[in-house]
Amino acid sequence: MYALQFEGVSISYRTRDESGEPIEFQAVKDVTLRLPRRGTLGIAGESGSGKSTLIMSALRLLPESATVTGDIVLGDKKVNELSWGQVRAVRWKEASIVFQGAMHSLNPVQRVGRQIAEAMRLHDPKGGRNGKDAYRREVAGLLAQVDLPAHSIDAYPHELSGGQKQRVMIAMALACDPELIIADEPTTALDVIVQERVLDLLTRLVKERGMSLLMITHDLSVLAKTCDEIAVLYRGEIVESGPSREILANPQHPHTRALTDAVPVIGDEKSRLNPASRKQSEPGHTTAVSVVPDSSGEEILSADGLSVHFHTRIGEVRAVDGVDLSCKEGEITVLVGQSGSGKTTLVRTVLGLQAPTVGAVRFRGRALSRKQRELRDYRGSVQFVLQDPMSALNPKHTVYEIIAEGIRVQRLDGDERERVRQALLAAELSPPERFFTKLPQELSGGQRQRVVIAGALALEPEFLIADEPVASLDASVRGEILALLLRLKQERGLGCLVITHDLGVAWNIGDRVLVMHRGRIVESGEAEDVLLRPQHDYTKQLLAAVPTMGEPATEGEPA
Repeated sequence: MYALQFEGVSISYRTRDESGEPIEFQAVKDVTLRLPRRGTLGIAGESGSGKSTLIMSALRLLPESATVTGDIVLGDKKVNELSWGQVRAVRWKEASIVFQGAMHSLNPVQRVGRQIAEAMRLHDPKGGRNGKDAYRREVAGLLAQVDLPAHSIDAYPHELSGGQKQRVMIAMALACDPELIIADEPTTALDVIVQERVLDLLTRLVKERGMSLLMITHDLSVLAKTCDEIAVLYRGEIVESGPSREILANPQHPHTRALTDAVPVIGDEKSRLNPASRKQSEPGHTTAVSVVPDSSGEEILSADGLSVHFHTRIGEVRAVDGVDLSCKEGEITVLVGQSGSGKTTLVRTVLGLQAPTVGAVRFRGRALSRKQRELRDYRGSVQFVLQDPMSALNPKHTVYEIIAEGIRVQRLDGDERERVRQALLAAELSPPERFFTKLPQELSGGQRQRVVIAGALALEPEFLIADEPVASLDASVRGEILALLLRLKQERGLGCLVITHDLGVAWNIGDRVLVMHRGRIVESGEAEDVLLRPQHDYTKQLLAAVPTMGEPATEGEPA
């Protein structure tokens, strides 16, 4: 007996091409997959591979523009033959979904306890209890199972960390004791320690409750930790499937090998200053990066004894506590730390968006001014690359207008169109004219991140600050963006401060690494020294939490 079966499933969408003509786009092509009861199956693939479309079809969550053929069987029920009333009865009770973006999936104006209780009320065979405290005891029990404190029941989503919100989503999925949990990228953008806890939690709950787990992700190291079986989806088709150990140890399909190569292994010399990029390259850019000797120069950006304190209801919070910072020309400095370590507050202060309580930020030796005109000039020289390109880009503006806006604000001389064109070329979006009229939603995730970088490069900055520039990207696209940052350093001498929770990023591109914990820099030094010979317990804890698919060969051993 299977928990879930896809038998010859194909899914297409009614859409329009660039000329406005109606077309059928086939997202999933003749997929057959079977998940045994109490089994764990991972589906790996990049954005656009069809994996989200496939799992959404299991609970009839696709839009009306989708056409599904083949059989989808949940337990003993053919999902495509159920009435809408029967589908609603199946959701939460027999199968539930843990969505990727917890903040977007939770109601921001409703306490999390009531949101969890709502699923219980809807599926209560006795008709459901009403009242503010209905199901409070059951909800408290669920929160305890996902390792959340009892007071979380009365919290609003914005009062919880990213990892806590993801645990709330898991508690909600467990509310009606389903037989199957579907997890859609449940750890994307979480730091390594929180990711490890969420994956351990899912593994433990599946084992204790005797449930089945279907997980989708672009990160094979996540599936290596949680799933017995793996299927690799590429352009809507299953190209490889089998036991996890076999798939990860000996991938057969080129796309599977591309996904495994894209997982950085700290200590592997092949990936040092050489992030793995997409093997099936998109037209318009290259991926090779040649390693050149370190070209770091004079100090360009620094901070002395920087502290930022906030006064809250629970007392004073020292978000940044006595930080010294030094960034040089032609050098990539990587600031590593988990959520809540103070990284974002430090960056906001360095950018002049937050006044320090104590200490000073210096640009080329001069203290940062608080005057608006001087701050505008400074922000032209030090450009910020935001984490979420979809939030950073105006959805109603074309790529041309997005990039031209900064040029106009900074009142730069010269041909505006040529500046935009050159910026797109520098960000490896070619031919640039093809992107001028595109809107953000018409671009892939990697292309959107390149547009954000192009907007920064259009101002000809002296330094970049990039906040989690690859946190929400596929593994291979991640490699492309990191390779671009390396190329900008090597060809233009452009230094960069990269903020991340991913130590693989530090290994791939970092010259120096700073480790931040509870507002302080607890360890700093050359990347190889910090990552291979850590001194501080917190650095060791971060490294121990990194999911891997195997250890690199040590010196003297066969690779």
